[in-house]
Amino acid sequence: MSTPIQQLFNLNGQVALVTGGSRGLGLQIAESLGEAGARVMLTSRKAADLQEAAADLAAKGIDARWVAADASDPDQVQRVVRETLERLGPIDILVNNAGATWGAPAEDYPLEAWDKVMNLNVRSVFLFSQTVGKASMIPRRKGRIINVASIAGLAGSAHVKFIAYGTSKGAVVNLTRTLAAEWGSYGITVNALAPGFFPSKMTRGTLEHFGVDTLSAAAPLKRIGDDDDLKGAALLFASAAGKHITGQILAVDGGVSAVNGG
Repeated sequence: MSTPIQQLFNLNGQVALVTGGSRGLGLQIAESLGEAGARVMLTSRKAADLQEAAADLAAKGIDARWVAADASDPDQVQRVVRETLERLGPIDILVNNAGATWGAPAEDYPLEAWDKVMNLNVRSVFLFSQTVGKASMIPRRKGRIINVASIAGLAGSAHVKFIAYGTSKGAVVNLTRTLAAEWGSYGITVNALAPGFFPSKMTRGTLEHFGVDTLSAAAPLKRIGDDDDLKGAALLFASAAGKHITGQILAVDGGVSAVNGG
């Protein structure tokens, strides 16, 4: 007997941990999961941003908590997971969204910047996945992991100088596929969203440099992303509606990757 579609997308009683959840794409995803019924734990480095984000979600009727931490530090990752388990219970959904970028030509790219980007964009995904997997998902033989990659991980660029960012997001793409293959036997799905250009603090410089109109013109849909465009895709991967989807990379980019070979 089939399940009603509303029930497939219902997250009532589930717990979601969202890294980089205080603003931008992470907050948009957290809002989507919370509106579907999940209790949400937000984490990022800045307590003030987290407090404001949690208050915004609470005003929409979402049960949202927060804990400040550096997602690339293993001890702090352990603390975040421990606090989530203590305050909300077993973690059903992990969203690895924490990330950073740094723009510079490859020949002049600072090693310090390379390490910072790689540590936050790749190391944190591994650390949180490993920690949540061992503490909550593998013992319960179920879970949903959603990694936020980027279309920058699907193809190179001659115009945006993002050698570390593009490399890191390419790593997230294959980490997603590899982890999905390993953990499928535990009933854990692992998928990735690959957003195109969305307005955010991270993309502000690029949007200002190239212009929204120019970037929009490059997309078949002739627009960049907005505050709702990741919600449906994230909910699909997080819910029972996506229970037979794993190891997949979904570009949410207005069609940019379709015409650029991504």
